[in-house]
Order: sequence, then C-alpha cells, then structure tokens
Amino acid sequence: MICDYACNSFEHTMARRTFLGGLMTGAAGGALVNVPAFAQPNIAKQMAAKQKNMLLIWLAGGVSQFETWDPKSATKTGGPFRAIPSSVPGTHVCELLPHTSKLMHHISLIRSIDTGTRDHGLGAYEMRKGHRKQPGREYPELGAVCAKGLDDGKRALPGFIRVTGGGGGTGRDSAYLGPRYASLSVGAGKPPIYSEVPKGIKAANYRRRQQLRAQLSAGFTQQRRTASTDAFTHSFDQAAALMERREIFDSSREPEKLKERYGDHQFGRHCMTARRLLENGASFVEVTHSNYDTHNENFIFHLEQLGEFDQTFATLIDDMAQRGMLENTFVLVMSEFGRTPKINRKFGRDHWGKSWSVAMAGGGVHPGAIIGKTNETGEEVADRPVDHADLFHTFLRAVGIDSKQDFMIAGKPVPMADPAAEAIEELLI
Repeated sequence: MICDYACNSFEHTMARRTFLGGLMTGAAGGALVNVPAFAQPNIAKQMAAKQKNMLLIWLAGGVSQFETWDPKSATKTGGPFRAIPSSVPGTHVCELLPHTSKLMHHISLIRSIDTGTRDHGLGAYEMRKGHRKQPGREYPELGAVCAKGLDDGKRALPGFIRVTGGGGGTGRDSAYLGPRYASLSVGAGKPPIYSEVPKGIKAANYRRRQQLRAQLSAGFTQQRRTASTDAFTHSFDQAAALMERREIFDSSREPEKLKERYGDHQFGRHCMTARRLLENGASFVEVTHSNYDTHNENFIFHLEQLGEFDQTFATLIDDMAQRGMLENTFVLVMSEFGRTPKINRKFGRDHWGKSWSVAMAGGGVHPGAIIGKTNETGEEVADRPVDHADLFHTFLRAVGIDSKQDFMIAGKPVPMADPAAEAIEELLI
C-alpha cells in the first residue's frame, strides 16, 4: 500500500525513494560471497548451532504502538480497536494482529521506550546507530556493527544485506568500519544484477581471467596494500564465488503453498528472500515495510497495512521456528518512533518518542517476555524506561556480541556502543 498523506519531511521523502530503488545505483563490486547450496530445514538446524544472525524488519514512518504491541482499548487514547489475548497468558496485542497473537510465545516486547525524538531522520539515526547525532561524527548502523562483530571469516554471504525493490547497490552506512561491512541491496526472488558470466565468455576463458586477476591482485597487494584494496579484493572474490550459487535468490524453489502464506506482494517476497539469506549464512538482513507515517486516517491505514504485515510476519516466525532458525536468529521489529496518544482532528496520530514499543523474537532473548509498561493511556512510561542506546546494547548482546568491547580503528579504540548505556539484562538469555 502507498501512503500519500505522510508528513513531507526531507528524511521521509528520501527514505521512500531509497526504499523504492535508490540503492540500485552501484557496481557489482558489492560484498558477495561463496554460498552453500540451498539449506533444507535439517541443515538450517545444524547451522543454527554454529552461528548467530539478525533480521531487522523496519516499519518505516513510525508504526503505532496502540494499533500493535501496546493497545489501550476503552481509553481516551486507545482508538477503535480491541485488545485481544495472545498465546502468552496475560499478554494482549491489538486485534489487527490476529495471526501474530497466536505466536506471541515466540515473541518478546519492550513497551517502555523513551527516546523523546519526534523527527524522522533523527529517530532513524538513533535507533539504527545507538547514538545521538553529533556534528562532525558518524557512526555505523546496527547492520554494519553486527556484520563486523559476527565476522568469523567463514560466513557464506555478505554481512549486511538489505532486501529492497531493486538490487546491486552498496550503502554508505558502515562509517569507520569501512566498505567491507557496508550494506548490499538485493532484490527479492532474483539474483543480484551482474552476477552471471556473460553468454559470450566460455567457461575456460572465464577461469583463466579469474586466475590472472588473482595473480595481479596478489602482486599489487604486496606493494600497495590498504584497507580499500583489501575490501575491493574481498568483495570481488565473494562476487565471483556467488556467481556459482545464484540459486540462493531464486524463490521459485519455494513450495507454492508457502509462497501463498507469505503473500503475493512485495513485503511477502522480501521476507521470504530474507529467510533464505539468513538460512544460507548472512549475518544481518533488513527488510522494510512502509509507510506508517499516519498523520491522517491512522486507523484505516493501519487496518490495511497491518493486514499485510500480520499474515507475512506470522508466517515468517512460524517458518523459521519450524526450521530451527529461531534458536540463533534474532528477529527485531522496530521504527524510528511511535505515534501520539492524542488522536488529531484528521483522525491521525502524529510523531511520538516518549512511550512506545518494539518487538523481538528468536535467539538471545526470553520468548514471551514483556519489558516495561506504560500508564493506562499510554502517555507515559510507568516502569523500566529505556532509550535507543540501551536497545543497541541489547540487540548486540542478543546475537552474542559483547557490546562493551571496543573496535580498533586506525590503532585507536572506538566503543562499539554508547559506553554510558546498558543492555536490558532481564530480557537476555
């Protein structure tokens, strides 16, 4: 669904353009790698015992906590929708999530987020990077930090992958971690562009070209090695390897009934592709569902948009659980902020960073847990307030990364996460 009544902030306009294909620009030199054959469920279970990974589902624009994870029905702020019971006794979610409600025993909620931020750009920055924006200083995104922190040299796919409407471009989101950990955008259901040998080149000639390139790269490295040349060589080697395993991106291999459950729409295809990537060795995959910036007609829009989200998300969680992937895959659903308790004169909810929620599932956190709470009307955090920096520590710890460690950048220690913040220990396993 396309929302044409969102706010017209620069950040939001650019975010929509990026999601719709802005990341298509870029060469085939993005970080691609040698991939094992398509993993069956039993193989996924074996892989899960050896590696951690993360899936971020970004609900762009700011999904309403009232219409999802923290309903306040029968109050002045609650809106028209009911709270319904879930598979966890005592935990209720909005009735717009009937499929997800049946799987809440896999899902945990943090209902007490207070970032105070109401700007799209700043909110996205803080939630993705775990820091307040500072002049003259840039921080890597969560995906890049995970890609770096989980890099054991044995991963079968790039560390940070965004599943978008386009494919092939690389992002500028790794800051001081360098281009090796920047995001790669790929399309859904199709291999990345430029990932097959041109038809006019014979296999024997292609192999000789690769051998010559490797020899030249090795000679160049001995004399002029830099971080940039290492990243380029690494990316080229990975791209060449992936060209032999392009079936990873071929979602036509999925059973028809499963494809129907995920949904015949972009979000469904993106989530299915994300699962395939994680199953085959990606460290961090991101999928976006847009646009939740509902300043007008909040309830009609959430009714339609969450109908699409709910079916697909529930299918994804169930699918991953059956394959054994939730044991070590951390699934995170979040936005840049929530929506206002007050319903405006256009029946919308505006930007709100004072008391809102995120959802999680899978490895690293206690399933079915509820952290914090808001007051009766959702206008204030009533218990266990946390902010973006606390969340960032928690997300890293969920995949086994010691968030208190430093990265060594140009010989100097740089904190992986805000040293003044702490993880939510009671949530972590």
